[in-house]
Amino acid sequence: MDSAKINALGDELYNALRSQQSIAPLTEREPDITIDDAYYISLRMLNRRQEDGEKVVGKKIGVTSKVVQEMLGVHQPDFGFLTDAMTFANGAKVPVAGHLISPRAEAEIGFRLKKDLQGPGVTEADVLAATDAIMPCFEIVDSRIDNWKIAIQDTVADNASCGVYVLGEQEADPKDFDLPALKIRVWKNGEILSEGLGSAVQGNPLTAVAWLANTLGRFGIPFKAGEVILSGSLVPLEPVQAGDSLRMELEGIGDAEVHFV
Repeated sequence: MDSAKINALGDELYNALRSQQSIAPLTEREPDITIDDAYYISLRMLNRRQEDGEKVVGKKIGVTSKVVQEMLGVHQPDFGFLTDAMTFANGAKVPVAGHLISPRAEAEIGFRLKKDLQGPGVTEADVLAATDAIMPCFEIVDSRIDNWKIAIQDTVADNASCGVYVLGEQEADPKDFDLPALKIRVWKNGEILSEGLGSAVQGNPLTAVAWLANTLGRFGIPFKAGEVILSGSLVPLEPVQAGDSLRMELEGIGDAEVHFV
């Protein structure tokens, strides 16, 4: 795909983000689009956001668990960037109208890095050594593609369908935990919604983060000290709307909550 087309599609997604008006799937209009094309489209969208003053503060991997892959009909992980404008404090009131199109919540483990990391060749041990702390996290995904009708290229181009995210305040050293066995519980409007294990994310959240480091390494993009890496949902996606409240508990570490208005 030539640079003019990449820029045009990136601008289209940027405008969809700013207007909260979804667009037709890119894969329906550009059947030969590759994942590399999609990544460069996402970079164009990111560059437009940076021109608005947004700063990159982390990265994310998504569609890592089988249950989420089956829900979306996408059968490999996606990846994207987090900016300061996407960041909400624990317990925040997140506006839906005028901010999000079709939000769905994911409960995840966040990783805060203490040193740079860049693929290729990043291992789980490398990720563990580079991680300062882990914490509970809600990611609110939100597709700029009509009705979530996405192929992998659509979601990669759309910054991995990322909307906003909320980090819990309580953190822990990942070396103190068996991450695949780490339990998570999620409540919606006061009632238990779902439960999961760290193993839902590619068998081990460390595996997912290493995959992301190596995938971004192909494009010369490093993880940087201080960044937050979202490792993927441990439970099924949950549609949310104004009036909903969610709370999650990461066993032995702490909780996070978010309210939609």
